[in-house]
Amino acid sequence: MLPFDAVLFDCDGVLVDSEHITNGVLRLMLHELGWQVSEADCFRLFVGRALRDETAVITAHTGFTVTDEWLEEFRKRRNDALTLDLLPIPGAVAAAREVDRLYRGQLACASGADRHKVELQLAKVGLDAVFAGKIFSGMETPRSKPAPDVYLAAAAALGVDPARTAVIEDTPTGVRAGVAAGATVFGYCPPGSLSHNPPQVLLDAGAAHTFPDMAGLPALLAALPAPRPGGSPRPTP
Repeated sequence: MLPFDAVLFDCDGVLVDSEHITNGVLRLMLHELGWQVSEADCFRLFVGRALRDETAVITAHTGFTVTDEWLEEFRKRRNDALTLDLLPIPGAVAAAREVDRLYRGQLACASGADRHKVELQLAKVGLDAVFAGKIFSGMETPRSKPAPDVYLAAAAALGVDPARTAVIEDTPTGVRAGVAAGATVFGYCPPGSLSHNPPQVLLDAGAAHTFPDMAGLPALLAALPAPRPGGSPRPTP
């Protein structure tokens, strides 16, 4: 018997290696506004967050009031760059397909990004069929991550108790969203990646487990004991 009723994946940084592309575009546009933000600071300030929710940070550093037109230009440049250069996270495509098989289609992609971006990225790496009809965007819920809305929406659509789901995340913001939904959160932490966090950062945010290699995820999900009532995982012996 599998320990969960469904598996809910984040997209950026979990299924697709997009963060360095997206942040490269953002950093260039911030430079154009006069903010010479470093690569490391750009990741720290914006990865895992909806850009629409962080416009005050941009205004504070540039004096520029972010407009809908500026955000639309960012999305256009971002999508063009993703279409050209996006690659999957190593091992993620095979892992998602194996989870799909093990859980008999009870999986979803629940991202804070806009739907067009998520669909573009999944199609680019060949995962569009796996997640067809099971894509959820935080831009379409009342609140973005770290609120749990997008994970609650995905669980409801799959007809499962959120406390019986596993959430796969890579940022503290996303981890907090999964925890707030009552899920058991697994934090993906590949060593040496600038766009990912050290394990302790995700554990401090509430992740129940961390793992360094996406190829090992299906076995990890199959081997763990079931969550306790309320979503807290039983301790692994």
